[in-house]
Amino acid sequence: MITVNEIYFSIQGESSKAGLPCVFVRLTFCNLRCKYCDTEYAFYKGTELSLDEIVMRVKEYNCTLVEITGGEPLVQTESLLLMKTLADNGFEVMLETSGSLPIKEIDPRVMIIMDLKCPSSGMVKKNFYENINYLKPTDEIKFVLGSKEDYDWSKQIIDEYNLTNKAGVLFSVVFGTLDPKDVVKWMLEDKLNVRFQLQMHKFIWEAATKGV
Repeated sequence: MITVNEIYFSIQGESSKAGLPCVFVRLTFCNLRCKYCDTEYAFYKGTELSLDEIVMRVKEYNCTLVEITGGEPLVQTESLLLMKTLADNGFEVMLETSGSLPIKEIDPRVMIIMDLKCPSSGMVKKNFYENINYLKPTDEIKFVLGSKEDYDWSKQIIDEYNLTNKAGVLFSVVFGTLDPKDVVKWMLEDKLNVRFQLQMHKFIWEAATKGV
């Protein structure tokens, strides 16, 4: 059984898949407490479902792209089997993870979107850098920036771990905290080989809307 906060149909708001229809399976529980978290409602509330029940509900949307998100999905070790089962059923599976828990055992068919927590999150000490060794070229690493300090720190980490040669690198901003124009300006000045992204869903719907 897996504790699920919500399952819903929307569009991808982030990553290189942004704009595509997607079924989201949001799992309950998280081991981090980022200062800017926008999904605190997933920390505790949820319903226990079997793998078969989850797959059945996902199939109802007739959409092949599925994202497992949270909270932090890897808190529940059953999420590994869930991702494998979805892939076995022909789904294109994505995982949104904080990067604080091991990704080594994740099915190689899964596209991993892994955060590296910046200083303003308050969780930078929770980054599990060993995960970088298990990223695939089709995976993506996300930095959520809340300040110039975060930007400078991210540049340093990209260089230190040679990230742009290991996976796609994404920059986004803490919504309503850092001006996207500033980040784009810094990126262009530094000629960084990273993808800037906005949280598309927060511009289509109200920023605090759930299930979109």
